[in-house]
Amino acid sequence: MLTLISILIFIVAILLILIVLVQNSKGGGLSANFTSVGQNMGVRKTADFLEKTTWTLAGILLVLSIAASAAVKNEGPEKTVADKAFEQADPGQVNANQVQSEQPAEEAPAQ
Repeated sequence: MLTLISILIFIVAILLILIVLVQNSKGGGLSANFTSVGQNMGVRKTADFLEKTTWTLAGILLVLSIAASAAVKNEGPEKTVADKAFEQADPGQVNANQVQSEQPAEEAPAQ
């Protein structure tokens, strides 16, 4: 489930990047390449479409991010190698309440 959500987040992020790059800060953007001087209505409709698409993709990205966070919490943490070794050890061999520190061996003489 988490893999599917991650792939969807990646796709939405790429689409969002492309839509933002197509836009122009002054309202030209994609529509400026396809219109003449007298076609201002087409420019406005294209700018509105791009703005609505940007907000929609941003909302989808937010929802998918929250869903990914929930999916990670539901899966639970993975066990480490130390946890697995602790579970497989004999109860008499390992006591979780006792921490034994090993004394370092005698120092080797300097040569």
